[in-house]
Amino acid sequence: MHNTTQAAEGSILAIDTSSDACSVALSYGSETRHRYTDEPRKHAEWVLPMVDGLLSDAGISLKQLDAIAFARGPGSFTGLRIAAGVVQGLALGADLPVVPISTLAVLAHQGYRVHGWKSIMAALDARMGEVYWGCFHVSGFGDVIAVGEEQVCAPHQVQPGTLAVPAYGVGGGWIYQQQIESTGSLPVKTDAAMLPHATDLLCLAQTQWRQGHTVDATQVVPVYLRNNVAAKPMPPGK
Repeated sequence: MHNTTQAAEGSILAIDTSSDACSVALSYGSETRHRYTDEPRKHAEWVLPMVDGLLSDAGISLKQLDAIAFARGPGSFTGLRIAAGVVQGLALGADLPVVPISTLAVLAHQGYRVHGWKSIMAALDARMGEVYWGCFHVSGFGDVIAVGEEQVCAPHQVQPGTLAVPAYGVGGGWIYQQQIESTGSLPVKTDAAMLPHATDLLCLAQTQWRQGHTVDATQVVPVYLRNNVAAKPMPPGK
């Protein structure tokens, strides 16, 4: 297992409800905590108690944080709306900036953290016979760099583009491995059971926060990829 967590530079709460898993992570001072559950269709029920539990364990309030991060998609439509709504409400109430992070990038970071893989095709099942996918290179410091654009398409249309070899696959979209294989873009190994985890979201959010890549709570936007659904920021409080 590769440990890419360095001394926390920002106090950040990270929230992910983009898949069947629901997870939250918190960095405060030198401590990092997380909570995780894999209970589909219960995200709305669990996410706020998980957040409250982390803050209580750390003995802090939201107003003591520097930012809130969330997995902005692609992923489950319902899950993305839950995360965006919760994050927007929390950030508005505590007057905090928000750090949106690609769900596919979160998976890529997890592939590096767990397996040590650096050239990664992350894919999620988009239903309706399609997959969300993106290619990433992970540096030795754990920085995740996108290689090309994130896309949604049929599995047999997935292309690795300029991704370095050997490449590896992570995420539930690899249940379509046989169809993806027909394009000649089959990675050396895959981990189709991997679900996004807020711990990896938190690591990526730290980098983005240090670089000033944040948005105002009123500009929180889930990224669905399909049909350009995310054309406008969510109305405050929704």
